[in-house]
Amino acid sequence: MPDDLIEAEWETGHVYLSNADPIARPLRLGVDVAVALLAGLLTLAGIRGISDSQALDSALAKLSTAAGQTAARAAAVRVELETGDHPEVIAACREALANRRRLHLRYLVAARDEETERDVDPMRLVSADGRLYLEGWCHRAEDTRLFRVDRILEATVLEADGTPPSDAVGRDVDDTLFQPGPDDLVVTLDLQPAARWVAEYYPVESAEELVGDVLRVRLATADDAWLRRLLLRLGGTAVVVDPPEVADAIADLAEHALRAYSGSRSEPTC
Repeated sequence: MPDDLIEAEWETGHVYLSNADPIARPLRLGVDVAVALLAGLLTLAGIRGISDSQALDSALAKLSTAAGQTAARAAAVRVELETGDHPEVIAACREALANRRRLHLRYLVAARDEETERDVDPMRLVSADGRLYLEGWCHRAEDTRLFRVDRILEATVLEADGTPPSDAVGRDVDDTLFQPGPDDLVVTLDLQPAARWVAEYYPVESAEELVGDVLRVRLATADDAWLRRLLLRLGGTAVVVDPPEVADAIADLAEHALRAYSGSRSEPTC
């Protein structure tokens, strides 16, 4: 309601609040809320390189003071983080971060369906959009890059110093990780249930549920070569709705592949 709003005025570097009785009272945390918050912060603090340790230590100290005896209960909670199918990669990343060592990566570039090798000075592990990324200075690109951990095929810790250059700037992961360019091709696909994983694996601009359990997605790409390979692999479980020239190109490729396949077959002999 209007009379529930807090009023604020500022003058000569001071902020004056009125109608602010609710925040005048000290915050009292319930046991369940305090334990959940403290357990979460303690878990983050145990993940080497994933967050700002000073900010975590400060938040933990303040919350522990506010929680009082409840803090001891949170310390008894043990959280096991899932590392998926890449525990060796994550372990190598953490070791390199802790010891300031360079990493040699075998990395899958999904946009080109290409396996690459590169040396990286790791900066941090960061979680975004439900996935874990390694951010670091890539010597191949000579710039800061984000590498999806599930696309790192192999990570080897080198003896070389892994301190990033002084001008290496981390990315703001609060923004969308994939930033399409103005000249990128935007493609609309209708995905059958067997192909719905595409919307989870690749960044899409929009997703719309249609009749018949069909998912219509729009995605942007700067290089459509990987898209052609993807659609051929998906077969009839994905249909190009727009643009028509992409649909025609995929149809021509599929027809050419079928002709080549038919021509390679030979009649059985007795």
